[in-house]
Formats: sequence, structure tokens, C-alpha cells
Amino acid sequence: MSGMNELGQTGQVLVVDDDETVRDVVRRYLEVAGFTVRVVGDGEQALLSFAEHRPDLVVLDVMMPGMSGLEVCRRLRDSSEVPVVMLTALGEEENRIAGLQLGADDYVTKPFSPRELTLRVVSVLRRSRMPRQEPVVAELVDGDLRLQLDARQAWLADSNLPLTTREFDLLAYFLTHPGTAFTRSDLLERVWGWDFGDQSTVTVHVRRLREKIEPEPAKPVRVATVWGVGYRYDPCGTGDNAQCSP
Repeated sequence: MSGMNELGQTGQVLVVDDDETVRDVVRRYLEVAGFTVRVVGDGEQALLSFAEHRPDLVVLDVMMPGMSGLEVCRRLRDSSEVPVVMLTALGEEENRIAGLQLGADDYVTKPFSPRELTLRVVSVLRRSRMPRQEPVVAELVDGDLRLQLDARQAWLADSNLPLTTREFDLLAYFLTHPGTAFTRSDLLERVWGWDFGDQSTVTVHVRRLREKIEPEPAKPVRVATVWGVGYRYDPCGTGDNAQCSP
């Protein structure tokens, strides 16, 4: 744990894992970093502890007996925007994707380095605590797509778009930077505020965004793939995107 006590962090973290050894190791590393830590062993206890103590961040194992971590994440997202870092086993790609789709902020794959997990927690919390900048404009419009930034609401052809917090932020960033190609690393830094992390997080969110705003998600015209680079947002009337409704 050398150097972890230099992080000087504050805040409460709830650790949810059915493995007592994992809970103990994670708790010790987070406490050395400066956090106040509570640990529980299942999903039901997690929801009760969250309701009572309202932690600043939740470290949540996916595979647990009884209520799964994915269900816990879904219920947390129904009532709060608390940052969630999920723990998934190596090879559980579907669970990682499902967690990100439900609104998890990051994930760490087991077996993991407790130091890396601690740094991920610090990074996610730093981002969540950054004061949200007042939008320069109140609304972003591209054809039949409309985002109200103050209200954080989105519409497509007058239908409300059910976007997660990160999907909304990503779409808003694309709309304010039309025609510019970004690498996944660029987006991870500028939208997520992370200077490290798994870039597949960006891939998953782009995929989910396409499913919600593209007529044919497999043939996207708004969020275009720039081969060898990353992604570019093409507004109506540019590139292959000529069929937007006014």
C-alpha cells in the first residue's frame, strides 16, 4: 500500500461483495487512501446500507448469490446518480456491458489490483465532484434531435429520449463539436474526465447512443465511425446524414 496514504481522499464508499477476503482487502486499501468504508455481503444489504448512509460511491460485485450486482445497480439508478464501480470476473463481457448500460461509471476485472481499484475510485469520484459548468446555450438542435441542457432532457421527433447521465453528456459533447473526429481516448478524457481507464466504456456508450438516435443503428449516419481514429458526429445535411427531419 506504499504511497496510497498520499492520496488524501475524503468521502464514504460502500463495498458490496459476497467474498469476505475481497471485502477486507478493498476496505483496507480504501481506508489507507483516506475514505470511510462500509462493507456488506449481498444486494439486499447493499440497498439498505445505501438508503441509510448515502455513500459517495459504491463498489459493486456483479456475481453475488440472491440479488445480482446488476439488479442492485439498476435500483440505485432508479433513485440516485451515485457513482458505481463494478467488479466483474475475467471473461464476463456481457455483464460488463450490461453494467455500463445500466449506468455504472467504470468497472474493474477480477482478479484485480487493489491499488488500481483505489485509483479508479479516486478518478470516478473526482469527476462526479467537478462542478457542472453552466451551458453556454440552453438548447442544442440537430434536425429532429433536441437537447435541453438545463433540464437535461432529450427528444427525438417529439419523443422523449431515455438517456443515462453519461449518454446525455456524450451526445451533448458530440453536438457541440460537429464534424470533428475524436479518439476513444479523447472522449474518455473530455466526457468522462478520466486520464486512464478501459476505452471499451466509450464503445459501449456509443453503441447504446446509436440504438436510441439512429434509424438503423448498424448503419449509423449521425455518430459515424472514423476507421483508425474513433468517432465523429455528422449533423443533418453532412456526410451520409441527409435525411434528418427539420
